[in-house]
Amino acid sequence: MTPVPLPMFPIGTVLFPTMVLPLHVFEPRYRALARDVVDGDGRFGVVLIERGSEVGGGDVRTDLGTMAEVVDAQELDDGRWALTAVGRERIAVVDWLADDPYPRATVRSVPDEAVGPEPPDIEPLVGPLRRALALQAELGEARAPVDVALSPDPALATLQIGAIGPFGPMDQQQILAATDVGRRAALVAELLVGAVELIEHRLGGT
Repeated sequence: MTPVPLPMFPIGTVLFPTMVLPLHVFEPRYRALARDVVDGDGRFGVVLIERGSEVGGGDVRTDLGTMAEVVDAQELDDGRWALTAVGRERIAVVDWLADDPYPRATVRSVPDEAVGPEPPDIEPLVGPLRRALALQAELGEARAPVDVALSPDPALATLQIGAIGPFGPMDQQQILAATDVGRRAALVAELLVGAVELIEHRLGGT
């Protein structure tokens, strides 16, 4: 897409395309953002805060995130908003604009690179993912059902694993940023191995 200006919502988590993002909006500048987004086309950008806080500004933001679209919005009596948004596509920040009245940026679309005639096989990732989710459930930190169904599309499946796997935000950001689906699958496989080892160690120490 041609670079376009977009309201931006920096947060402490990574939003992946097709995934749902619930937001409780209470800070005045983001209340203004919510109003403009709901009154407009419903679209805004989500990027990860690398350092700093979601509240008050002064944060350090990534320049690659996801365009979100509001699918449900409720304005509460005290002016707060309860939003539900869905990730639509990956975007890159071309330029950050003024933060007044809320963060904005000019962004462009970042599609996946074309998948070759032999797309990566996702099946080898299913076992490690389910193992990691089962171990996470033992810790009481379940993020998704162990028997979660993945998309048959490797491009989407690798993003789904990035969203539900037991990864920290910076690892998730790496997964989101990988535009080569084969490389993304390899990265996910590597991160799952490390996640399983870490959770097993945590369980062994309890």
